Order: sequence, then C-alpha cells, then structure tokens
Amino acid sequence: MRQINIRFECDPSLDSIEILIQAPEQDEAVTALMEQISGRPQDTITVFDGKGGIRTIPTDEIVLASTDGKLVNLITEDGIWHVRRTLQSLEDALDGRRFIRISRYELVNLGKVRRYDFTVAGTLRLELAGGMETWAARRCIPEIRRRLQGRRDER
Repeated sequence: MRQINIRFECDPSLDSIEILIQAPEQDEAVTALMEQISGRPQDTITVFDGKGGIRTIPTDEIVLASTDGKLVNLITEDGIWHVRRTLQSLEDALDGRRFIRISRYELVNLGKVRRYDFTVAGTLRLELAGGMETWAARRCIPEIRRRLQGRRDER
C-alpha cells in the first residue's frame, strides 16, 4: 500500500466536515479508503480476482464473507472475490440489517440463507444460496436465532 499523508486544516467558515483525497489515480486502494471513510453501509464493494482484475460488485450479491490469512474472500453465486481489508472493517461497512457475523471467520448475508437447522447438540447449520453450507459458532447462535426468526416474522 502507498504511503498516506494526513493533515488537518481548520476552516471556521465550514458547517460540515469536508474530505478531499488526492492521488495519482483512483485505484483499488483509493476506492476502498473512500468507502471506509463514508461510514454508511455500502451498496457496492471493490474486489479483485487474484489475477489483477478489479471490479465492483453489489453487496446484495455476497452470500458469505470469510477470512483466511490477510485476505477476505467474498463468495457470490458467480464466484469468489477478494478484498484487502479485515473482516471487521468489512462488517462495519456492510448493512448490519442484512449481514450477520456467524463466527470469528465468517459473515453471512441473511437474504441468502435458504434453510437453517438447530441440532439437538446446540449447533446451527446454515444452507445458503448456490448450495453452500456453513456452521455457526455457538457463541453467535442466540443473535443469529433472533435475527433469523425476526426475518421469518417479516415475511
């Protein structure tokens, strides 16, 4: 990542915060920085395919986000995309009404949950769009149960 220089300028004539990002070009790093600074849930995420290709995908296409090492994988029904950010920063950027943390390593789009089963042993299996399947961490189950039941009540 390139060096980032930050400076503050006081301007009493302003009634809001104004941010200007200057760079040689608007690349993946600049776009990700702008998305993070905005502080509102993102409708799109800038991703790369691992072969140098960069594109923007709508967040509602994300089925599952998982981390393995330094990359976060965004899994859609069309493929796997990567972002260079932490799972926590991605969770902060996504709409918390649509996405939920199911373990230390995964976020799930609630709109992509097709079925879920609570087992007698107290575990939770989630069947997702595209035939994907994952398991929730026990500590996350109470919140997942509350959110999934709330979603069912809205239908």
